[in-house]
Amino acid sequence: MVNLTIDGRSVQVKEGSTIIEAADSVGINIPRLCYWKGLNEIGACRVCVVQIGDDKRRLAAACDALVEEGMVVVTDSPKVIAARKTNLQLILSQHKTNCTNCVRNGNCALQKLSIELNVHSQPFELCPEKDRVDINSPLVREASKCVKCMRCVQVCDKVQTVSVWDVVGVGSHVTVGTAANTDISKTNCVYCGQCVTHCPVGALTTRDDTDETLEMLNDPNLKVVVQVAPAVRAAWAEAFGLDSNFATPKRLAAALRRVGFDYVFDTSFGADLTIMEEANEFLTRFERNRQNGRPMFTSCCPGWVRFVKSQYPDFVDNLSTAKSPQQMFGAVVKSYFAEKEGIDPRQIRVVSIMPCLAKKSECAIETLNDACGDPDVDLVLTTREATRLFKMFGIHPETLPEEEFDSPLGSGAGAAFIFGATGGVMDAALRSAYFFATQKNPDPDAFKQVRGPRSWKEATFNVPGIGDVRVAVVSGLGNTRKLLDSLRSGDVEYDFVEVMACPGGCSGGGGQPIHDGEDCAEYRGDLLWKLDAETDVRFSHENKDVRNLYADYLGNPLGEKSHRLLHTDHSSWSMPSQQK
Repeated sequence: MVNLTIDGRSVQVKEGSTIIEAADSVGINIPRLCYWKGLNEIGACRVCVVQIGDDKRRLAAACDALVEEGMVVVTDSPKVIAARKTNLQLILSQHKTNCTNCVRNGNCALQKLSIELNVHSQPFELCPEKDRVDINSPLVREASKCVKCMRCVQVCDKVQTVSVWDVVGVGSHVTVGTAANTDISKTNCVYCGQCVTHCPVGALTTRDDTDETLEMLNDPNLKVVVQVAPAVRAAWAEAFGLDSNFATPKRLAAALRRVGFDYVFDTSFGADLTIMEEANEFLTRFERNRQNGRPMFTSCCPGWVRFVKSQYPDFVDNLSTAKSPQQMFGAVVKSYFAEKEGIDPRQIRVVSIMPCLAKKSECAIETLNDACGDPDVDLVLTTREATRLFKMFGIHPETLPEEEFDSPLGSGAGAAFIFGATGGVMDAALRSAYFFATQKNPDPDAFKQVRGPRSWKEATFNVPGIGDVRVAVVSGLGNTRKLLDSLRSGDVEYDFVEVMACPGGCSGGGGQPIHDGEDCAEYRGDLLWKLDAETDVRFSHENKDVRNLYADYLGNPLGEKSHRLLHTDHSSWSMPSQQK
């Protein structure tokens, strides 16, 4: 342990701690902008400077300066406060301050700092970087708002290992850009959006598709259907400060009706449908995969699919051919539901509310048009975009009653709710795979070993008639890279693997509400596991509406019609690096 003094207070912390950690431990607030504990502790912004000892000239960045025995730190001297204000003003001189129409207005670290440090004038000439916005990308970078904090570079390199972002330029022109110095849409970005949720300002955002949604809603010739992903229910009301017990899925359904959607459905239906197909597919591929020495991978995360196609193409054939719940749902709406309701499928528009940027890219894949030739899903909004829609329409969720999702595509089993948490897809698939193999339900909590926040989990379960099934669950693409490398080298062997691109799964997706400096995936995931435990139906194969769909329309899982509508060929499209 190391003893030091901060602002006259005695502090004791572990050796190797930084000054900012020491200050935080006793409730002394040191302003910070670029800092993210465990990820970005590089002193880039110099907003966290403090004075060490009696030497007023010696100012150090508290986020990367280590504590020393007997150190005396002053965080609020005139020299420190003046330096922080000057450093912040220099950052602001290169920042386009159009706060009133910035998507991060009211939730911006730079804006918050300006208030806290009483910076309301600018002595320096304004010279923001020139914007070059890639309108074809679900991920938008506005260079004029970049504060060079390097968080995006760090999370893309260290956590996701995709390395899309890098420091480019020289001298006074140093900035952040794509490593290949090209448009984002021309890189192998997987659109996980972790750079967006880690950006402290509005330099990295999601392409806003709310105006296009409003155009659909205002067209009297269209029937606009909305579906809501399982992970959204755990986060949608955070922007309104509502308690999770009050912010129920049924109040979310009520809010979406107030916006004007003709039908409000639940992607949990699509998740149950995914399990019906994927669990059966796993059983049919089990022996063949054993012989090949490679597992079947889940395919419901489009960020993961983009990653494996660009980084590990030799594993693409091991992906499940099942579409994601979003795409399955869209295909069913524009076939079964359209026929059932007597609606021309070409007059239906399907809008998804998703926790994910990659879903915007997924719905634009030209080959995902199996229902009627039009895209199965027309538009994707993130959780944040849905929140903005509610505010635009003056909707106050705290005043809304609970309303049911529409039938018959609004139901979901507990197994579907957990799709938004790491381990949820595997847990749900094993529940149904066990039933399809034995015609008996397992204990719904029999597969607890795949649950929890750990980034790489593995377990072996015995399924009567099949034998021991070796499974793994991984979240975050850096962890995924380690797992794939271990598979290649033969260090590990699995039969079935779940992969989620975002750490913690969809609950921590790049389209979820942003809380600067916080990771909320575990908390949100726990809410989804709680919903599963509280629901009456916990098996996807027991969802009555799903069973009726097969009985009335699809036939059997993996049948001709099911395969045409609910499965896809992952080799039918290419990543930028694969294109000539």
